[in-house]
Amino acid sequence: MKKHFLNFALITLVAAGVVSCKDGAKQAETTEAQEVAEAAPVAEDYSVSTDNSVVNWKGEKPTGTHMGTVNISEGTVMVKDGMVEAGKFVIDMNSLVSTDLEGDMKQNLEAHLKGTVEGKEGDFFNVNKYPTATFELTGVSEKEGKTMVEGNLTIKEKTNNISFPATITSEGNMVKITSETFAIDRTKWDVNYGSKSVFDNLGDKFINDDIELTVTVVANKQ
Repeated sequence: MKKHFLNFALITLVAAGVVSCKDGAKQAETTEAQEVAEAAPVAEDYSVSTDNSVVNWKGEKPTGTHMGTVNISEGTVMVKDGMVEAGKFVIDMNSLVSTDLEGDMKQNLEAHLKGTVEGKEGDFFNVNKYPTATFELTGVSEKEGKTMVEGNLTIKEKTNNISFPATITSEGNMVKITSETFAIDRTKWDVNYGSKSVFDNLGDKFINDDIELTVTVVANKQ
């Protein structure tokens, strides 16, 4: 079984505006959108298995931590000689769920994050208006002994380029991509609810700007 360093980015997204720990995962380097990577004509298509591909999110506020998942609904990775050259992934924002709550509390949090509560549509992700998020690969580079995946992450029609480390394992006609846990600043995608960097006088009613994400992607050769 071969190991290659690569990554998939996404995603992501998702990180429901509930946010990450200050002393948790390293924040992904974030810049303006970059030119999307193109694969060589001989590169092979790998199609994402939606049953096995997921983004895990974790967020924090003074009164507690929440976590959950959001699904990757489709995607393609272009591979040449065992190396990922290009790729695009679509995240289904309607699939966002909390995994640490049950009953009414779970339903209430999910509805607030998705923006399906009347009058609170714009607080977080507003899935009726923005049902998907996307990640498009812009490059792969080496940094401090790790392979960094770089890509344009689009949430709520706002696009930023992010860079984070990941590992890819290939065996037969399958590739599996697992990112390290990393954080994004949700306010860079206009997910501003409860952010003390955006709003004043929140006291201890704020939500941290950072959200932790961990991405797992399984793709099969077409």
